[in-house]
Amino acid sequence: MTQTKNIGFFTRVLDDLPAAARYAAAIEQIKTAESFGIHTAWIAQHHFDPQEGGLPSPFVLLAAAAAQTSSIRLGTGVITLPLESALRVAEDAGVLDKLSGGRVELGLGTGGTPATFEAFGVSLADKAAIYAAQLDTLRKAFAGGQITESRRLYPAVDDLGQRIWQATFSVEGGRRAGLAGDGLLLSRTQPRPKDRPDLPLHEVQRPIVEAYLAALPQGVPPRILASRSIFVADSRHEAISLAQTGLSRVAAHFRKTGHTLPSDDIHDLIRRLDTHVGTVDDVAASLAEDSVLEFATEVAAQVHSVDPPPEYTLRSIELYATGVAPALGWVSPAPVRAVAGH
Repeated sequence: MTQTKNIGFFTRVLDDLPAAARYAAAIEQIKTAESFGIHTAWIAQHHFDPQEGGLPSPFVLLAAAAAQTSSIRLGTGVITLPLESALRVAEDAGVLDKLSGGRVELGLGTGGTPATFEAFGVSLADKAAIYAAQLDTLRKAFAGGQITESRRLYPAVDDLGQRIWQATFSVEGGRRAGLAGDGLLLSRTQPRPKDRPDLPLHEVQRPIVEAYLAALPQGVPPRILASRSIFVADSRHEAISLAQTGLSRVAAHFRKTGHTLPSDDIHDLIRRLDTHVGTVDDVAASLAEDSVLEFATEVAAQVHSVDPPPEYTLRSIELYATGVAPALGWVSPAPVRAVAGH
């Protein structure tokens, strides 16, 4: 277990903009992340509801990003595999991998939004079985196995099968990812046990990490990505003010959907919504208390659910890469370059 680790940037494409401008903003964020040495850009997939996530087609956006970047790795976080054709995922991932020069990281998950499963005509109750079958088909295609008597996957994908990551909320899911030698994706939206709603995020996720590490085949290095809500600003006042707007909006939505939150006090919301907010020093101190990050091989920062204006997102990316990550010993300090306007 080493202290140095990769740092990532994650977006659900939630900027308060029309669709085309959202996608342009996401690409600008990826380019900014690359310019400050961030290792991976992760993009979420969501269908139909622009307030949940604004991107149904991650491979399309990542192909556009690939054309405008050269080194940052491009990750799906995640493709909802039960709603997809496994062979089409394999083909799209393969084409993107060729276009990007081998920079694809393929994150997969089962999904769980009932209305989306209904729209695709897929039974939510069957999602685990469908996911397992689809993942098996995907692996065989990546490995060059026959699809039919005379057909194999094109383009061939070299080692892309070794760049699969599985997202999970459960200990059993962590074990499955470990047994397969896949990467483990940990979400900042991890549900809490009903009898322990105040349990810290890292305490819920620690058993998942332990199950994953115990199940890994001998000699297979762990790949553990922890996604965390991280918003860094130049002043604490600026950070808290923007967090008040974003987190209050999320709290109102949560209450409408039956969740219970203790109060509208911003500090209670920051704690309950697992958000690391403030200056470089504030955020570094907050992240240092998260014990799961000791085991993570990559920590991906996402500005959700603060969802600040685009220029503050770019500044947060910069401060995370050049201030927070070096302060925690995750990366070596690098010269600070200002984003335009700061």
